[in-house]
Amino acid sequence: MQRRIKSIILVSFALLLAPSLWTRTRAEEMPGDYQEALNLLGQQGDYKAGVLKVNVPRNDLQVIVAGVATPTPFGFGGWVAMTKGDSRQDVMTGDLVLLQEEVNPVMSALLEQGLDVTALHNHFFWEEPRIFYMHIHGHGKAVELARKVKPALVLIGHVAPGSAQTKNPRTGDAPQGTLDTAKIAAIVGHPGERTGAVYKITLGRDDFVLKEMGATINARMGLNTWAAFYGTDENAVVAGDVAMLEHEVTPVLKALRKNGLEVVAIHHHMTGVRPTVIFLHYWGKGPGEKLAKGFKAALAELGKTRAASKPGE
Repeated sequence: MQRRIKSIILVSFALLLAPSLWTRTRAEEMPGDYQEALNLLGQQGDYKAGVLKVNVPRNDLQVIVAGVATPTPFGFGGWVAMTKGDSRQDVMTGDLVLLQEEVNPVMSALLEQGLDVTALHNHFFWEEPRIFYMHIHGHGKAVELARKVKPALVLIGHVAPGSAQTKNPRTGDAPQGTLDTAKIAAIVGHPGERTGAVYKITLGRDDFVLKEMGATINARMGLNTWAAFYGTDENAVVAGDVAMLEHEVTPVLKALRKNGLEVVAIHHHMTGVRPTVIFLHYWGKGPGEKLAKGFKAALAELGKTRAASKPGE
């Protein structure tokens, strides 16, 4: 009798565990749409905890950090991930590992497909070659997202080395000639200030109020957009920063890339403030008029998004 009771208890315990074990096994089975997306991308990946993780490692690179040869898993394994969200839509995030000459072509490919670039930064100092990390975001059907991100992934490892414009020689000659600053100011629609050979236009963000501990953070405190021009009318360079609200990032990126300006960083400068402000650093080379028009295009996008949406809406 005792043996029979013991057997009943063991069977009952097994039955209690069975649904949990079945659910866990089922949860690890890759959904059909994720398998299709993985096949479309032609990459290795796995499915765990409801997330499809697609590997985009830089096995083609031999990276040396401060004189130490480092393997790919040390920090050079890019990835794209998808998980199910509301309304049968998938959310995609990712972190792509890129050489500096790959950054802007890959960014343009993502933007052209309607995906977002949410950050661009470095993870290391003293590495050769220079490596940058691009965070991406999108939402939609899994296979659709795979189709959108694939053109960018195809470029990784296949972008030609820097052109004459982007090569960075250790020495260089200063441009000889003058820059028509009045023309630049007229194009941008705002005057600037000259410091030596550099002409800089700085604009605040007076369309919203940013406070910290009751103090107003204004243009003098770092809440500003600027462009610094140097060189001649025919051969100039521009460098600058754009202060953006979160919903302004993608339109500004598109405007800069459309006008041939290179995006070199996307990050924040301040924490603990509302609304959140994202800063974008850019660089360009070419005729002064063309560079000024590119900067103006970014400012115009800020104006459009300000008119369409207010902070907090």
